[in-house]
Amino acid sequence: MSPSSTYRLQLRAEFDFRRAAELTGYLADLGVGALYASPMLESTSGSNHGYDVVDPGRASEERGGEAGRRALMAALRSAGLGLLLDIVPNHVGVTVPTANPWWSDVLINGRASRYAGHFDIDWDAGPLPLPVLASGAEEELDRLELVRDGNGYPGLRYYEHLFPVANGSADQGTPREVHERQHYRLVDWRRGAAELTYRRFFDVSGLAAVRVEDPAVFADSHREVLRWVAEGGPGGPGEGGSGEGGSGGIIGLRVDHPDGLTDPGGYLRRLRAAVGKDRWLLVEKILGVGEALPASWPVDGTTGYDALREICGVFVDPAGAGLITQFAAEHTGSRPAAHAVERRARRDVADTILAAEVRRIAALLPELDRAKATDAVAELLCSFPVYRSYLPEGREALDVAVSVARSNRPDLAEPVELMHRRMLAEPDGELARRVQQTSGMVTAKGVEDTAFYRWNRFVALNEVGGDPTRFGVPVTELHAAAAAREAGWPRTMTTLSTHDTKRSEDVRARLAVLSELPGEWAEATRGWAAAHPLPERSLELLAWQCLVGAWPIDAERMAAYLAKASREAKLVTNHVNPVPEVDRAIAEWPAAVLADPAAVASIEEFVARVAPAGRSNSLGQKLVQLAGPGVPDVYQGTELFEYSLVDPDNRRPVDFAERRALLARLDDHWLPPVDATGAAKLLVTASALRLRRYRPELFSGYRPLTADGPAAAHALAFARDPGLVAVATRLPIGLAARGGWADTVLALPGGADDWTDVITGESVGGSAPRLAELLDRYPVALLVRPA
Repeated sequence: MSPSSTYRLQLRAEFDFRRAAELTGYLADLGVGALYASPMLESTSGSNHGYDVVDPGRASEERGGEAGRRALMAALRSAGLGLLLDIVPNHVGVTVPTANPWWSDVLINGRASRYAGHFDIDWDAGPLPLPVLASGAEEELDRLELVRDGNGYPGLRYYEHLFPVANGSADQGTPREVHERQHYRLVDWRRGAAELTYRRFFDVSGLAAVRVEDPAVFADSHREVLRWVAEGGPGGPGEGGSGEGGSGGIIGLRVDHPDGLTDPGGYLRRLRAAVGKDRWLLVEKILGVGEALPASWPVDGTTGYDALREICGVFVDPAGAGLITQFAAEHTGSRPAAHAVERRARRDVADTILAAEVRRIAALLPELDRAKATDAVAELLCSFPVYRSYLPEGREALDVAVSVARSNRPDLAEPVELMHRRMLAEPDGELARRVQQTSGMVTAKGVEDTAFYRWNRFVALNEVGGDPTRFGVPVTELHAAAAAREAGWPRTMTTLSTHDTKRSEDVRARLAVLSELPGEWAEATRGWAAAHPLPERSLELLAWQCLVGAWPIDAERMAAYLAKASREAKLVTNHVNPVPEVDRAIAEWPAAVLADPAAVASIEEFVARVAPAGRSNSLGQKLVQLAGPGVPDVYQGTELFEYSLVDPDNRRPVDFAERRALLARLDDHWLPPVDATGAAKLLVTASALRLRRYRPELFSGYRPLTADGPAAAHALAFARDPGLVAVATRLPIGLAARGGWADTVLALPGGADDWTDVITGESVGGSAPRLAELLDRYPVALLVRPA
C-alpha cells in the first residue's frame, strides 16, 4: 500500500544512512508517512546522487554500508515510517572501470566475459572505444603507464584513470603495445558522441546501459534490492508491523528512467511479479500534456511531473502572455515558435551528442544509402509528440512522428515509411526497440536540456514535463486533472520540486508573479541588461529571471548555474567545444552585477515588490499539492521557502536544525507571519501532512468548489471527503489591485457550519464564510469538520 506522503532525501557521503536515521524523528513529527531515498546501492566514489551504481550487489559503503542501511531501517521502523527506494535499472557507472566488477570483467575478457551480454555492446564493431583521452589522442597514448596493484595484477594508467588488462597481455612490450592487445581502445573524449559502440544513459559515456530485459541480467541487477524488499515479510512490507503502509520496511520502489529500457512494460511486469501485487511501484515517466501511462504497465503512477505542471501553472496569469511574449521578441530580436526551437534543438542533439545511437539505428537499414538512412533516422527521432511509443501500445505517437517527419522532409518520405512499416510488422524487432529507446533520449536532451535553455520567454514554465507554449493552466483544467487522478491513479506521486527540476517550487512561485506585472518586469530588465549585457540575448532573459527568482544568490552559485545553462543551450558555447572568451564573460557577469550598487539596489527593490506575492503563490501551490489527490512528496528542505536552481544547486545541504527549531515553536501554538523565514510554509506543510497521516479517511474523492463574488476568480478551492476543504489564493497582485476579496464568499459542502481551519486552529463562521475573513491571516486555509 502507499503511504500518506513521502519526504525525499539525497543520500551521499556527507549525508549518509546514519544522518538519515537521525532525521527520522523530525520526519515523523512533520507528519511524513515514508522516507523517499535516493539510490542506496554502491555507486562511484564521491557521487552526490547515487545514479551511477557500480555494484548492484551491495549497499553503498560511502553512505554507511550494510550496517548503516540496517540501522536506518531500524530507525524508520521505530519512527513508524516506511521507505520508498529509488532504483536504477537502465544503467551502471563505468567512469572508474575497476570499481565496477561487471565492466571490469568485460574489459579484461571482452566478448568472452560472463557479463558481455549484460551490456548493449556492438561487439562486431571491433574493440570497445573508451572516450577518455585529451586532444591529440595519438600522442596521448604515449602517456600510458603500466602499473601493478598490491596483488601484482597489471593495469594501464592514464592520469587518474586505471584500466584492467587482459590476462597475459602485459607480459612484454611498452604500455602502448599492451594497449593494442586489449579488448578496448582509449580514444579522444570528443569521439564518444559519434563512435561509441555501447549504449549509454543519454550522452553520458560514464553510464553504460544494461540489458535488463534479459532475465539473467534482471536477476543479477535486482538480487540485492529484492532481498531488502523481502525483509519486510512475504505478504508485503512490514507485514504485521505498526504504522501506515507497513512501516519500517521498503513499502515501494521508484524506477528511474523507464523510457531508456528496451521493453519497459516487460520489465515492469517482471518487477511487479518479484515484489508482489500490493507493493507501491512508481515510474519516473515524463508524460506529455494529455498523455496517459501505458495501460499494460502494472504500476501505481508516476513521480509527479504531470501534477507539477498543473499545480504551478494555475498560479500563472494568462493575461500576462502578450506583453511578456512581446518583450522577449523585442529583447532577442526574433520571435521563433517554440515548436521550431524544440525541433532544431532535437535535431542538433541527434546530429551531435547522440550521433552514435543514430548511426547504430541506421545500420539496421542496409538496403538504404547510409547517409540517407542516417538523415531519415534522425528526422524520425526528432518528430515524436511525446518521449516514445511502446509498440504495440502507443502506435499513435509513432504515426504522428512519421507524419511530422514526412511533412518536414518530403525527400525522406520513402525511408521514413520503410521504418514505419518495419516497426509495425516487428514491434519486438531491433529497429523498433532502438528507435523507441532513442526517441526518448533525443526528446529529453533536445527539449529539457537544450530548448528549455534557448526559448526563455517565461522560464517558470520551462520545467521537466512542462509545456512553455501553454501560458499557465486554467482552474478548470487543474480540477479536471485532479479528479481524473483521484479516479484513475489515486496512488500516484505528486511533486513540486525534485532533484531534476530546473528551478525549485519557490523560484517558480516567485517568477509566476511576473505574469501579473509584465510591464514592470520588461522595464526593469531593459535597464539591467543595458548596464550588464551577456554574450547572448536569450541567455540574458534566462539570467535575469533566475537572478530575481533565486534572490538573494551569491556570485559563485549564479556563475555555476549560468555556465551550465549556456552550455546546455549550445548557442554561443557548449560542453564539447567551449568558447573560452564567452565562458569567461559569462563567469564574470554575476560578480560584476553584484558589485554594482545601483544594480543591486534596483534588483532588491524589484524583488521586494514581487516577493510577498511569490510567498503567497508558494503557500497556495504547496497546499494544493498536499491536500489534493495522489501521494504528495516533499523534496528535502522545501518545507521552508527554498530558492534553488538546477542540480547541483538543489542538492545543497539542508539546515535541519533550523527546521526542527521552527517546528517546535509551531507546536507551541506560534502562528508566524508570512515572511522570509519560511515558518508559514512549514506551518502549512506540517498541518497538511499530519492531517493526511492521522486522518487518511478525509483524503478521498474530489469536488471543485467555486467562490461567489467579485474576486471569485482569485480563489482556488476543492473538497475531498465532504469533511475537508482546501482554499488557496491565486493571482495575488491582481487581487490586491482590485481592493481585496470584498464580499466574496465560499459556500462549503453540505451546508455544515462546524468547520475549523487546521492551519490556524480557528473556527470558521457559517457555511459560506467571507474569504476576507477566512484568509485574513494566511492566503490559504485547510478546513475540516470534527471526526
